[in-house]
Amino acid sequence: MAAAAEGAAGSGGRSPSSARRRLRIISGHLRGSPRAPEQAALSPSPCKAQEGSAEPACGSIPKKRQELLKWNGWGYNDSKFIFNKKGQAEFTGKRYRLGGMILPTFKEWIEKTFGASLEHKTTSRASLNINDVPPSIVNEEFLQDLRATKISYSQDAEDRVFRAHGHCLHEIFVLREGMFKRIPDIVVWPVCHEDVVKIVELACKHNLCIIPFGGGTSVSSALECPEEEKRTIVSLDTSQMNRILWIDEKNLTACVEAGIVGQDLEKQLAESGFCTGHEPDSMEFSSLGGWVATRASGMKKNIYGNIEDLVIHIKMVTPRGIVEKNCQVPRMSTGPDIHHFIMGSEGILGVVTEVTIKIRPVPEYQKYGSVVFPNFERGVACLREVAKQRCAPASIRLVDNAQFQFGHALKPQVASIFTSFLDGLKKFYITKFKGFDPNILCVATLLFEGDREKVLHHEKQVYDIATKFGGLAAGEDNGQRGYMLTFVIAYLRDLGLDYYVIGESFETSVPWDRVLDLCRNVKERIVRECKEKGVQFAPLSTCRVTQTYDAGACVYFYFAFNYRGISDPIHVYEQIERAAREEILANGGSLSHHHGVGKLRKRWMKESISDVGLGMLRSVKEYVDPNNIFGNKNLL
Repeated sequence: MAAAAEGAAGSGGRSPSSARRRLRIISGHLRGSPRAPEQAALSPSPCKAQEGSAEPACGSIPKKRQELLKWNGWGYNDSKFIFNKKGQAEFTGKRYRLGGMILPTFKEWIEKTFGASLEHKTTSRASLNINDVPPSIVNEEFLQDLRATKISYSQDAEDRVFRAHGHCLHEIFVLREGMFKRIPDIVVWPVCHEDVVKIVELACKHNLCIIPFGGGTSVSSALECPEEEKRTIVSLDTSQMNRILWIDEKNLTACVEAGIVGQDLEKQLAESGFCTGHEPDSMEFSSLGGWVATRASGMKKNIYGNIEDLVIHIKMVTPRGIVEKNCQVPRMSTGPDIHHFIMGSEGILGVVTEVTIKIRPVPEYQKYGSVVFPNFERGVACLREVAKQRCAPASIRLVDNAQFQFGHALKPQVASIFTSFLDGLKKFYITKFKGFDPNILCVATLLFEGDREKVLHHEKQVYDIATKFGGLAAGEDNGQRGYMLTFVIAYLRDLGLDYYVIGESFETSVPWDRVLDLCRNVKERIVRECKEKGVQFAPLSTCRVTQTYDAGACVYFYFAFNYRGISDPIHVYEQIERAAREEILANGGSLSHHHGVGKLRKRWMKESISDVGLGMLRSVKEYVDPNNIFGNKNLL
């Protein structure tokens, strides 16, 4: 244990003497002499936090998350779907374009789809009961050492509960109905890399358990505390490590602290005319470190790439020391890439503190679009051809008919009679004149970005391909609305829970030749399992193709059902989800495309990466963290 702490205090694979030697060489070049005297050499400077001057950037999410975010649901306190006094659905708040708008057909859709009724409403706790929260158990000697570092910490019940969970259905259900049996005992807020080193040193010294916390958007049970953990559990909240440390305009890279959330990263880069283009659906709240830890993917990956394509350099603190490469170059041939030990490690090896990522100039032109296809099969064939010709726009997503109907139910009330007339005309043209069956057709939404001339050429190329598969251009407005819904759709689960409807999403990646079979078989399996498990009303079982590759695609499923009459709805839901995952694997799909494994899906890890592969991962864990300081029990 002492050796591990000692290693963390150093610089991992790089000794202080080698760092000083390199600085002397650089100093010599700067002075014009290859043999600069040692006293004139450059010297490393300490983290400003050690001098008391490091201040986190002013981020969108406050340190006290409860000031802005829901304690038992998704997103901002002031943003939610409700049924107003007239029984109409609307979305509150002013943060989103849908805010304040009436959704005239949503009530009818939810009643028809789930058999739900506004007369049957559940009761959940209105506020957190502090008396239900497990007490904080922290070693006094550790507290004394922690105070000496001047690192901010809290043992407040609300702070601890906010960091005890992610956003899996069962986690939110527990918050609404009861309380977790085990939560963090203390929350710490480092403000720089050196603070993290100190925290890991103390954890090694006092034999504590650390669970890193970024944006809290996990949907794999990754943040849940193991109930059997007897040691003090420290939630290491990286949110105050949220600065862009530097931007290199020549190499188009930026070094960023890992706690920054997606919306702040893009805002700060935009001030200098740059962007990353990495936009997962959770980008408002998820963090850069979280993206690295889960191997995240964004909706615009066709242009900008997934997180593994964006990362140039990673710095991570482990109990054994600091892991990082000695240079920031586009590619290295130095054995297996250590970044790929870190990416997807889900907090079991250490804490990612700094990441150097690729950046690009903010695109000068952006254009939305949409295409309606006569059926899902034609739509998938079109996406396959677009991928084959390597002309995919920044984002192209295909929704099946059930999800199309779902999106249509979220369409706001039209203020203009003329607009209503045009909508009716489009519907007539597509369904009557062109003969598309409204109960079978599906829609693809498109987003193009870049140089205006190239975007327009690109747009024509994609629409020409779509025409060959029977696709009809359906306008920019439908495309833009589809992407706008991306950021509000997660709020719907909270409304559903108020009316006995539970729902969840899950994803996979699959080869092109198995996309259709997998989508059909998984949806049918969900319906069959619901019936067998005593669900009285037919479930919603729907999917969309969200990311495309040369050799396959990512498929994203939604499923939900009315749980009235079921005594243990979460147990039933988990049985159904497990069956759906078994079906995915049986049909050649992956365990996860971008959500990660966590504790929720780790039962299938051996099947996914082989017994030997799992053993390799265990060996890395045992070497880097022999005392299981990072004991969240994800993956293994």
